[in-house]
Amino acid sequence: MAHRPATALDVAKRAGVSRSAVSMVFNGHADGNVAKESQHRILAAAEELSYKPNSIAVSLRNQRTHTLGIITDEIVTSPFAGRLVSGASNAAMERGYMVLVIDSEGAPGRDVQAIEALRHRRVDGLIYATGGLQAFHPPAQLLSQPAAMANCYDPDDDVLGVVPDEVEGGYAAAKLLLDLGHREIALLGGRDNPAVPLREQGYRRAMTEFGVAQGQQVVSTGWDIDQGYHAAAAVLSGRDRPTAIVCANDRVATGVLLYAAAAGIRVPEQLSVVGYDDQQHVAANLVPSLTTIALPHAEIGAEAVTRVLDALQGRGGLKPSGPVLIPCPVVERDSTGPVPS
Repeated sequence: MAHRPATALDVAKRAGVSRSAVSMVFNGHADGNVAKESQHRILAAAEELSYKPNSIAVSLRNQRTHTLGIITDEIVTSPFAGRLVSGASNAAMERGYMVLVIDSEGAPGRDVQAIEALRHRRVDGLIYATGGLQAFHPPAQLLSQPAAMANCYDPDDDVLGVVPDEVEGGYAAAKLLLDLGHREIALLGGRDNPAVPLREQGYRRAMTEFGVAQGQQVVSTGWDIDQGYHAAAAVLSGRDRPTAIVCANDRVATGVLLYAAAAGIRVPEQLSVVGYDDQQHVAANLVPSLTTIALPHAEIGAEAVTRVLDALQGRGGLKPSGPVLIPCPVVERDSTGPVPS
C-alpha cells in the first residue's frame, strides 16, 4: 500500500511546533516570527519526512507564480551564448523558480509582445538578454516589475544590467602574452560592437604597463573565420611580424590558425594566439587547442536572476549604479607559449 505524502501538520508534529510555524518557514516569512532553532527543526523534520510544500497553494497565498520570464534577441535560435539561459535557469531552480523563455529572433517589436505575453502569464520578474554585448533602451513594459538585463546595459541606467568585464578581459589577454615574454603583440579587434573599444582599452593598458607604449598594433576585423584568415595574412606577411596575436573571438582565432598552418608558421613555437569567447565545441577542439578569454555567459545569466529574486524577496539588488561587471577568466590551452628566442 502506497504511503500518503507528508503534510505540513506531520512536519509540525515531528518538529514540535505549530502548523503555522511550518507555513511561515516555507512561505519565506520565518525570520522574526519563528526562532532559528525551531526553523532548523522544521527543515530537518521536512527532510526526514520528504515533505514538499504544495507550490500551487503557496503561489495562491503569496500571489507569486514562482516563474521568471526571459526575453532574448537571438540566443535561443543561434549557436552562441546559450550558456546564459542555462545559467539563468539553474540559478532560478536553486531557489524554487522556473523560467519561461521567448526568443524574439531580432524581429522589431517582438520583444514588447514577448514581455506582454509573459506578464499575462503572471511571471514574478523579467530578464532581457542579448547574445552580444550591446547598449539597449528597454521598453517601458520592462519597468513594470522587478527586471534586469543580461549581456546588455541601459544607457539611461533605469534597469540594472549585468555584463562581462570587457576591459579586464582585454587586459588579461595581453598580460598573459606579456608574461610569456612577448612584446610584439597584435590585436585583431573586431568592429561595430561596444566590446571592441573596451577590449582595446584593456590591451593598451597592459602593453603600457609593460613598457610597450610604442609598437601597439590594432587591426579592425570582422568576427568570422575568413576575416581572421585575411587579417592574419596582412599582419603576418611582413618582415616584422608579431610573435603573438589577440583575436576578436574564437572564430577569428580559427582563421589565424588556418593561415599560420598554410604559411608554415608553427603555433605556439613561432606564434602565440589568444581567442575570445571560449566558444563551446570550438576553442577546446582546435589544433592546437585554443587559449582564450571566456565570456562568462552562465555567470551573467545567474547573476541577473539572483538580482531579480533578491528584489522579489525584499533584499534589494536592482538599484542601478552602472552595469554589474562579471570577470572574464583566462582559459589556457596549447596555442600560447614563450616568446620565440
